[in-house]
Amino acid sequence: MPRSRMVSGFRLLAVLVGVGAAAPALAKDVPFVPTPQPVVDKMLELAKPKKSDYLIDLGSGDGRIVVTAAQRYGVTGMGVDIDPDRVAEGKQNAQQAGVTDKATFVEADLFKTDISKADVLTMYLLPQVNLRLRPVVLDTLKPGTRVVSHAFDMGDWQPDAKESVEARTIYYWVVPAKAAGTWKVEQGGKSTEVSLEQTYQMLQGTAGKDKVEGRLKGTEISLTMTGGDGKARTLTGKVDGAKMSGTGDGGAWTATRTGG
Repeated sequence: MPRSRMVSGFRLLAVLVGVGAAAPALAKDVPFVPTPQPVVDKMLELAKPKKSDYLIDLGSGDGRIVVTAAQRYGVTGMGVDIDPDRVAEGKQNAQQAGVTDKATFVEADLFKTDISKADVLTMYLLPQVNLRLRPVVLDTLKPGTRVVSHAFDMGDWQPDAKESVEARTIYYWVVPAKAAGTWKVEQGGKSTEVSLEQTYQMLQGTAGKDKVEGRLKGTEISLTMTGGDGKARTLTGKVDGAKMSGTGDGGAWTATRTGG
């Protein structure tokens, strides 16, 4: 693991779990090992960054994710690392690559960094740090933000995709919209009350006597309603705050949230 990420992670853990002052010193003894470029390439390939996107890399090390995103995709990005040597290295690499207008690096505690503007969030941290970040990611980032992690998952938040490159695992998520609650669904002149519970991107609930199962990918939603006779109808569409709309079996539909 890159030393910068180990330094960031151990310093954070020292605060979180009360490890003594020796933790940062121990972390500094870990040699700096950059993320292999093929792994960086696959992380960005999964994220599919657009020129208009803003990328934030937590534990940015030598800056290669931010620099590569700027070079290959024209993406503006920021790398965050707690190690000033790595921040300086990232800036130097951006200068050498000629992308200082798009790639910036800051020395900061990632838990005190505003990540709300990210369209793409990348990270190579530690398992415990990922878990601590998970609620921040879900509550702070806008629906549809792509999150890519090298090596470590997010606990029981199952990834939307997973890849292996050079025996290293890459995890990919799309931040889901918030769809839990009671909805009034109107389709073909009929109204149905649908109650949904949400666990990350997975949905389950009821529509009268029908069973409802669904899934979110950012703001995109798919719902399947199955009656006691086994017949099912599917609705697909988008979530926009307290409203949903789309098409499905039976034609166009709309929905309004009536309860939290």
